[in-house]
Amino acid sequence: MDVPRPAFKCFDDDGRPKRSGTVWTASAHILTAVIGSGVLSLAWAIGQLGWIAGPAVMFLFSFVTYYSTTLLSDCYRTGDPVSGKRNYTYMDAVQSILGGFRFKICGLMQFLNLFGTTIGYTIASSISMMAIKRSNCFHESGGKNLCHMSSNPYMIMFGVIEILLSTIKDFHQIWWLSTVAAIMSFTYSSIGLALGIIQVAANGVFKGSLTGISIGAVTQTQKIWRTFQALGDIAFAYSYSVVLIEIQDTVRSPPAESKTMKNATRISIAVTTTFYMLCGCMGYAAFGDAAPGNLLTGFGFYNPFWLLDVANAAIVVHLVGAYQVFAQPIFAFVEKQAAARFPDSDLVSKEFEIRFPGVRSPYKVNVFRTVFRSCFVVLTTVISMLMPFFNDVVGILGALAFWPLTVYFPVEMYIKQRKVERWSMKWVCLQMLSCGCLVVTVVAGVGSVVGVMLDLKVYKPFKTTY
Repeated sequence: MDVPRPAFKCFDDDGRPKRSGTVWTASAHILTAVIGSGVLSLAWAIGQLGWIAGPAVMFLFSFVTYYSTTLLSDCYRTGDPVSGKRNYTYMDAVQSILGGFRFKICGLMQFLNLFGTTIGYTIASSISMMAIKRSNCFHESGGKNLCHMSSNPYMIMFGVIEILLSTIKDFHQIWWLSTVAAIMSFTYSSIGLALGIIQVAANGVFKGSLTGISIGAVTQTQKIWRTFQALGDIAFAYSYSVVLIEIQDTVRSPPAESKTMKNATRISIAVTTTFYMLCGCMGYAAFGDAAPGNLLTGFGFYNPFWLLDVANAAIVVHLVGAYQVFAQPIFAFVEKQAAARFPDSDLVSKEFEIRFPGVRSPYKVNVFRTVFRSCFVVLTTVISMLMPFFNDVVGILGALAFWPLTVYFPVEMYIKQRKVERWSMKWVCLQMLSCGCLVVTVVAGVGSVVGVMLDLKVYKPFKTTY
């Protein structure tokens, strides 16, 4: 039977409902994913590297991220960039183009990174919520009370919020959350930048040195480990490749999705790098070797306390949205696998309707989705309470994601997709890029793991106070 022509306008070429995303919604999703808690550790990271290496490394990471994501955006469709088979997730792209053993490795690395990022965001949000409380307490006591408190209640509060938001079915329905979160990220980044500028003006001088924190303030061994960890922190600040394909799957066509995504990437990386350079450099200029690990919660700034409260509230709102951006691919994968394995189970596939008084449309609940997502949030919250080391966790996550997910798989898929000849100039350059980034990942990972080991020596589970 022929389908009426108007019906085609409601569906894309894969039979799914028409995608409506634009370059601006894609940019909002990217900014939500990339401008997160990572920006807050950049002053500390530049402090370890100094005025020469710090900005240079940041520009290098921004270029590598931009270049690799343009390669990855060409892998959304297998074969023809306009009419080829769609890959709905990062793993779909790897399976379709590379297949086999590398697909399994990719899945493991991606989900470890996504899972770890949700833990990092839980830690960061609790620290910001505590910073609001501590700032007000510090102000009321006139600076006499250090206002130590436990992070656990705030992590639990964040977890409860995420359980509620996890009832949102998929990426296509959280565009509004990404837009709000992107606005919040600009809010707190701008406040951090403004406070840094004001502090520099008050100091009357740019603090810091060409080579970073000096031997004496730290030992030579600590200097090496901190330098490696700083690389991981900067890598984490640019980490969003793992959700790029999922974001691209929200974009409408024509024009070709890859074209829209490249424009969105160009806009997002330019905005991100500008903000990162300003926030990181001004934070380092304001505090020099004493730059805190978290610019807005490390109490480098004490006043105006109300502005710090606004900035930290914006961080929390942003991380609430960013958590969902990184968790949704995990939800989608597990639920897809469950539906394939238990196609006849009502608990897995059936939507139950719940009606609320005064609400016209019923609320649809899937039992498996609700239980699994709630358990996932509980697990990330408990792990965050067990290991609340912000800077070290950020460094490990950056190292874990940077080479395999941001560079290796995009490069290998591009070579296969575009049939780049082995030992040609382009092939050699791509492999050199991949090998160089592997070295960065290894040293950053080592530095961050050492940081966690040092923290664990003086740590008691569930009894962390700030």
